[in-house]
This record gives sequence, structure tokens and C-alpha cells, in this order.
Amino acid sequence: MTDTKIDIYNHVMPPAYVALVKQHGKEPGMVKRMSNLRMLWDMPARVEMLKGFPGVQQVISLAVPSPEMLGGPDVSPGYARVANEGMAEICRQWPETFPYFVASLPMNNPEAALQEMDYAIEKLGAKGVQILTSVNGKALDEPEVFKIFERITNVHNMPVWMHPTRPGSRPDYPNEDKSKYEIWQVLGWPMETSVAMSRMVFSGLLERLPNLRLITHHCGGMLPYFSGRAETLWAQLGSRSVDGSEADVLKSLSKPPIEYFKMFYGDTVLGGSSSALRCGLDFFGADKVVFASDCPFDPEEGPMFIREGIRSIEDLKLDTEDARKLYFGNAYKLLGLSHHG
Repeated sequence: MTDTKIDIYNHVMPPAYVALVKQHGKEPGMVKRMSNLRMLWDMPARVEMLKGFPGVQQVISLAVPSPEMLGGPDVSPGYARVANEGMAEICRQWPETFPYFVASLPMNNPEAALQEMDYAIEKLGAKGVQILTSVNGKALDEPEVFKIFERITNVHNMPVWMHPTRPGSRPDYPNEDKSKYEIWQVLGWPMETSVAMSRMVFSGLLERLPNLRLITHHCGGMLPYFSGRAETLWAQLGSRSVDGSEADVLKSLSKPPIEYFKMFYGDTVLGGSSSALRCGLDFFGADKVVFASDCPFDPEEGPMFIREGIRSIEDLKLDTEDARKLYFGNAYKLLGLSHHG
């Protein structure tokens, strides 16, 4: 087992941002969860907990709700600034534990999002940006979002962390008024990741931005497990549509759809399931999977997903080179770091 481990997808919430969530959060259940989860905002306690995992460093990103979920385009840029300044301060205070952070953007204000991206990267030292799988329910293949993908890829040459979102207020069935049994989150979020990836593929986003590097939470959602279904059914795109015009989409892509899905990165946040991770590795390949924990959103509120994530990798008995890629090698490349620990 390698000592160095870069946990590339986990979450914090700077105290000043917690205050904004309590004041402006639209979903009471989400506000309750974030307010009560100590390891999310009590950084001294988090640092102490991580001492139990020698060699683990966390690249921190903001927990949901994101700035655009808290308020309109007039106030979301200010909320994003609070989050990014707070995360930069955490990295300054504990550089050995939290060496880097990922910037949050006010996605309902595209121009301000571009400005905040530049500020967070150039002034605060962010190593990329986090976006959600939709902008308050709007798809990521909308023209105004393209500028954000274009800027982070072609100007900053940095990756995107994509986090799933779906509100509990969206029902599982049309005749109900909300989702039951937290299905919206447990199953809904991987579904949202898969939908967002699909819209990027078929809209031609990856054709236009072949150098986009995007980390999908939960190892690509449904795609690795359903890759055979996706490949064979999307090869017939348009055959089930009345007007058949979607068949033209395949002609506009320079390679089969499944090949674009393999351009994404997947993380190891699978609740400790080594068989699910094996599936993800088979799909993305060892160069496109990165160690991550989703800390502190586990039943133990911090250590469990780190411990079980490591175990899930060890259970696969990968060769040393592939294990090093997952634990830190791929992360170093994504973060633009040349040294290897």
C-alpha cells in the first residue's frame, strides 16, 4: 500500500458559508444535515480525525447547496466569494492536510462565474472548479454554460469537479409531491450524473472541448454498470423517436458515443464496494480513476468512507503502478503537479 493518498473529492463548508446556508437555504432537510455535520465546518476536529490516516491529503470542495441554490444572480456572486475565500483560508491554515481547494461559482450568473473563476484561480490558488449536474434544474449543455467549460479548459487548463444534485422536492412519481425514502439522493444523484454526462456527449461538448477533464462523482454514476446497454442502444439513436431527427446526432460525432463517456474521470466514492470499483476501473481504465472519499458524508461522519475507500482499492489487489495511479498519480496530473510522492 502506498503512503501518499490524495483524496480528491470530499467536502467542507467554511463557517461563514454555513451561516449563509442557515439564513438562505431553500431545503430544510439540507440545512439540517449541513448544520449538524461537525466535520464539515469544524476544521480543527477534521484535522484531528485525519491524523488517523497518515499520508492522506484532502483537496477540498464546497458541499451542496452551491451559491446559485441560495439566491438569485444578484447575490450568488457574493456567496461564492465567501465560500472561496473561506476554503482558501483553510488551505493556508492547514497546508499539509488541505493542500488545495476547488472553487465554487455563481452558476446562475455566467459572467460573474467567469470572473470568480479567474479570481479564485489567479488570486486564491484554486486548482479547478466545481459545478453541479444542473444549474437550478437547467442543463449543462446550455450555451451560457459552455463559456465556463471553455475558460477552465482552454485558458486555465484545469479540471472540473462535477457534483450531482436533485432536490428532495422532486417526486419519484408524478402523482406525488416529493421524493420518498431519500430516493432523490441515494439513487437520484447517480442518475443526475449520468444524465449530465449524456447531455455533454450528445450535444457535442466534448467534440468542441476535447481537452476538458471532468471528474464525475460516484465513478460515473450509472455509466460503467450500464455501459453495454448504453453502447448498443445509443448505436440506434433515433430509431425510437417519432421524427427520427436524433439519428443525425450520431453523424455529427466523430466517434461512437461510448468513447466520449470514457473521456470522463471517475472517483472511488462507491461506499466501499470493491465490485463497483472494479466495474468503474474496467470502464474508465486505471488512468482515469481517482481516489476520493466524499468525507464527511458517511455513517461515522468522517472516517468511514476514507477507510472503506482504501479497503475497496486494496481488495482489488492491483499492481503497484495502477494502485499508485489511483491513490495519487492521476490526481497529480489533474492538479498540474510534477512531483510524485
